[in-house]
Amino acid sequence: MQLGFGKRRAAHLRLGERGERLAVRLLRELGLDVLARNYRTSRGELDIVAREGGALCFVEVKTRHRWVHSRPADAVGPAKRQRMTRAAKQYLRELGFPPLLYRYDIVEVVLVGPRVVDLRYWRNAFREQREEASFRFPNLLE
Repeated sequence: MQLGFGKRRAAHLRLGERGERLAVRLLRELGLDVLARNYRTSRGELDIVAREGGALCFVEVKTRHRWVHSRPADAVGPAKRQRMTRAAKQYLRELGFPPLLYRYDIVEVVLVGPRVVDLRYWRNAFREQREEASFRFPNLLE
C-alpha cells in the first residue's frame, strides 16, 4: 500500500529550492560565476560554489517564509559552519588544492507568500577556526 508520500516535495524543500534559485540570480547579478549547486559529500553540503575574481565563494542559503525573531543567517551556527568547512575542503581537494583565496558567504532570503521581502548577501560571513584553515593555506589567514 502506497501512502502518497513523495508525490510532492515537502514544503520546506520547495522553499529552500526557491531561495537557492533567487540566491543564484542575485550572485550572477553581482558578477559572480556560479560553479556548482548542492555540492554534497559525506562530510557536508555546499548550497552554492561560486567564483568572484580569483576567489572561491562557498555560499550557504538560508530561506524563511516570514520574519521571525532572528535573521536567517543566525541559523548558521558552529555545527553548520564545521560541515561547510569540511565540504569546502573536500571541494578544494577534488580541484587539487588550487592556489586560490576562498571564503564563506551567506545569502538570506525572506519571503511572504510569493513576494521577496528581503534578500541579502553577506560576504565573508564567517571564517574557519585557525587550526582548520592552516591545514592548507596558512599564509592567507591574516
